[in-house]
Amino acid sequence: MFVKVVGICGSGKSSLVGRLRARGYDARQVSQEHSGVPDLWLRRRRPDALIFLDASNEEARRRYTHLQLNDRYLQRERQRLAHAREHADCYVLTDGLTPDEVLLRVLRCLQQIKARHTGDS
Repeated sequence: MFVKVVGICGSGKSSLVGRLRARGYDARQVSQEHSGVPDLWLRRRRPDALIFLDASNEEARRRYTHLQLNDRYLQRERQRLAHAREHADCYVLTDGLTPDEVLLRVLRCLQQIKARHTGDS
């Protein structure tokens, strides 16, 4: 299963992609939050699943201390991600979750997507 992961800075994209790859998924992080191309996540290869990770502004700043993530900056990121969020197969607000908890939520979502594609329920 080919999975793309998008989200704001500090939402846990890199961590999730590493964990998904360790479980055999072909997972890629898309830096949609830095692009003016609304459908960047669709480019090159359409994913079987699009995962959207989000975090509150406060949590993003706590996790991403090496950048100045003010509210205005994060709002621009969310605007750049609007198309991806609208089309995401799975949305996870990562505030208060460990990387393993995020992984478990995403794995449940991916199982549901697989079941829909194979006709299982």
